[in-house]
Amino acid sequence: MTTTPPETVPQHIAALLRHFGDLRDGTHGESGDTVSRRGKERHFEKAVELLHPYAVQVLEEFDTVLLLGTGEVTASGIRRTQDGGLGASWTLSWPEQREAGIAPITLLAYYGGGFHHPHLRGATVHDWPLNVFTPEQAAAEVPTLRAIATGDLHNLVFQRDYQIVPATVRGGR
Repeated sequence: MTTTPPETVPQHIAALLRHFGDLRDGTHGESGDTVSRRGKERHFEKAVELLHPYAVQVLEEFDTVLLLGTGEVTASGIRRTQDGGLGASWTLSWPEQREAGIAPITLLAYYGGGFHHPHLRGATVHDWPLNVFTPEQAAAEVPTLRAIATGDLHNLVFQRDYQIVPATVRGGR
């Protein structure tokens, strides 16, 4: 049962509906018709290709503004993971980070060997800073709030299953 959400549904919610619909239907892909592991891996490979310029853009923004151009962006390309899945990463390292012996800023796309579909994450992403003092600053937090809510609901689904999301169970995608 694959349907497209109405255009009025915000993109981040439409993505969650697709994600949970995949779990419900046992499929993956834009049309929701891919069921084989190899087919899903092809979708992952294409997703990494599509994400690449944006991942590099985001890390270069951090390098330019925060690291004053001292950083180095590296892309791993797609590789097989230890669990038989696939992964691709983009990292931003810089001298102070290397000297401190800590992980670089990391954007990771991965499709674990036992996973139904791929995911995105960071190396250490758990908390976001909150420094809001004006209405304009509060409005600027909307994308962060969306990301937190999206990640939270995604994790809640994996604590139980997709059935905790009414829109996934009652139809739609």
